[in-house]
Formats: sequence, C-alpha cells, structure tokens
Amino acid sequence: MPSYLFYLLLLPFGVLVLWLAYNYAQERRYRRQPYVAPSLRDWADRHPAPNLALRHRIALVGDLGAVATNGTDPVLNLLQAWLREADAASTVVLLGDNVYPTGLPAEDAPGRAAAEHRLNVQLDTLRNYAGRIVYLSGNHDWNKGRRDGYQYLLRQEAYVRQHLPTAHYLPPNGCPGPVTLQLADNLLLVVLNTQWWVQHGPRPLGDLHGCTASDSKTPFQQLHKILEQNRHQQIVVAGHHPLYSNALHGGKFTAKQHVFPLTTVYKKAYVPLPIIGSLLPLYRKVVGAEEDMAHPRYRKMRRRLLKVLQQFPNIIYAAGHDHNLQYFHYKNGHYLVSGSGSKTAFVQKGGRATFIHEHKGFFGLDFYQNGEVWLRTLEPTDATTPSPEVFRQQLVGAAATTTVPPAVARASAPAGSADV
Repeated sequence: MPSYLFYLLLLPFGVLVLWLAYNYAQERRYRRQPYVAPSLRDWADRHPAPNLALRHRIALVGDLGAVATNGTDPVLNLLQAWLREADAASTVVLLGDNVYPTGLPAEDAPGRAAAEHRLNVQLDTLRNYAGRIVYLSGNHDWNKGRRDGYQYLLRQEAYVRQHLPTAHYLPPNGCPGPVTLQLADNLLLVVLNTQWWVQHGPRPLGDLHGCTASDSKTPFQQLHKILEQNRHQQIVVAGHHPLYSNALHGGKFTAKQHVFPLTTVYKKAYVPLPIIGSLLPLYRKVVGAEEDMAHPRYRKMRRRLLKVLQQFPNIIYAAGHDHNLQYFHYKNGHYLVSGSGSKTAFVQKGGRATFIHEHKGFFGLDFYQNGEVWLRTLEPTDATTPSPEVFRQQLVGAAATTTVPPAVARASAPAGSADV
C-alpha cells in the first residue's frame, strides 16, 4: 500500500481520537455538576424563595424502580420528608418505570418476589400520606416494550390498586388517555400513557377496554379540547417520555460510550470497540431504539404532542425516562425531565436546556395563592436531609392566572376525568 493511502486512512482515526479526547476532557469538567444556562447563572439572587401562601404542591418523582429496599434509600427518605411537610394540599406523581427491570412479572415467575418487594417499599412510603397519589407507567413497566407488556402493565395496576386503594393509576387499563384529575381550584393534572404509542403487541383501545380513544390520533384531539376548555386553569401534563432531553434517549452519549459502547447496556462491559463503537451512538441518535426520541414511533408521538402543547402558553409537561434532572423553557412551555428517582446517567450541558444535573432527586412544583408557580430542585444527601438547593425558578407569574370559581372549574372537566 502506498504510504499516502496509509496516512489518508489514518487521518479519520486521528480526528476521531482528538474529538473523543476533547469531549472526554470537557465531560470531566462538568459531569455531575449542576448546569444553569448563562442567562440564569444568578438565579439565587434573581429568584429568592417566595414567602407566599401555598395553594398546592406537586412532587414529580420518576423511575423509582431500583430503589434500595433496606430503608436507606436517599430519594425515598427525602420524599418522606417532603410528604410530611406538604400534607394534604399536595400531590405525588410517580412518572413511570416503577419496577426495574421488567415491571411486575407473573406470580410464578422467578423475579416476582424482588419486584413486589421494590413496589411495596414505595407503597409503604406513601401509605400514610394525606395528599393525592398518581402512578403512571413507563416502558419498563410494560416489560420494556415487549409484545406481552400489556399483561405486565395490568398486573402492576391491579397490584397498586389492591395494596394502596387511595392511589390513582392513570390512565386506567393501559389506555392512551388523556385523563384529567382536578388537584385544586384552578389546577388541573392531565395524564397521558406515552408508552402506548411505542409499545409492541396488544394495546387497549376503544370502549371494549374502557378507553375514550378509538385510534392513535384521537388522544391528541382530546388533549387539545381539554387544554382549550381549561385555559382558565393552570395545567400540568404528565407522561413518561420526555419531549426534550440532553441525555441518552435524546441521542447524547459520553466519549467513553463511543470507545466502550457495551457500557450503555451494562456498565461494567469495558470491551474497547473504537470507531465501530461510534456506530451505536450514531444509530440511536439518527434511527433510535424504541425508547429513543429518534425512533419513528416516538418521533411521531412527540411531534403530535408538541403540536398541541405549543398552542397553549405556560403548560408544564413533566416526564421521567432519562435518569437525571432537566428543565427546558421553550416556545412558552416548560418541559421537565425528573427521572433520577433511583438511577443517574450522563446528561449533556447546553443546547436548549435551562438547567440539568446528573444527580438523584426530583422536581417539585409549588403553586401559590397569588397564581405564581415555582420550580424547585430537591436532591438528597447521603443522610435524610436535602442538599442545598441547586436551582429554583419562577415558571408563572402572579398576573398569568385568572381565578375561577370552583364550580366553574369543576364543570369544565372533560368526560374522561378521573377526579373523585
């Protein structure tokens, strides 16, 4: 082989090595450190904690499926403290992936006892809580999207309803939704089963299964109608899958994962596959696995959902799925990823993100009597006390809401309401 051909072939390899080295150095500087967009670096001075009368509080806790079951779990301990402080005028929303790795298996399956134990620890944490409890399902609760996932979902829903009757498991019966829950006067929760759109195998649809939708497009039309009829209310929309993400499911990978791609699946699989290893991140960014934004089913669901949400200012959309904390303020909407209830994973700084942190914890939303809405970041230490607050942001100002008499607010709830 002529020497110039050798160097020509070597050039791409050298460029790749330099690119990986640069990204690795950058990641070491910011990984596991809270990132705040430059325009809000002085958030603590610009947004001091409000001293106002609270109307309602929401804890958004995602991906609790791998919590410690011996009483030492830092997120569960922090959540317990939040529950005691919040009391009855509050709601906990569990954003899916409630049991790892594959939801709740059949009673005679080998993993059933461990799955029950993990779920029981969560239910015990919530048992004496005076507020509302809302469970959503995620891809792991549907047996990671496999064709028999619907049966896994039904088992988990039945188990939660049996062992914690005060909890809402929404949408019921694995339906796509949307369903609504009136949390307080002028505050509405709308829940979607986003896994429904990416799930393989049987999926419930139509009156036979108790679903209000008869096809995959109807839920978005129903969502638009709900949001239109409830413009006078503050609205939180919850689903498992993020609509914006700087993490794995958004196609973001570490430099290490380019060299050791198998660590994406198993953290200790340090098998070096340089160059070839970069094909996996490229595939998941462009084509995507079923759980990735790039996958055609996820992409279509995301596009349709954003088309609806972006017509209504100040909608808050909360999700889990990626194992970190992320906040995006984009096109007059607020998009949260609160999926670090039991695991953490890499999240890339910058882009459209206002705030990111690779850390266990969850987001809280505080709704005040004057109409203000505040986002709080709640992260545990190794003890039972929270870490110093790393980010706080006012999402909605006092003038952005209109007080509506309770009777009017209740009358506006759609027929698919889950309110009790």
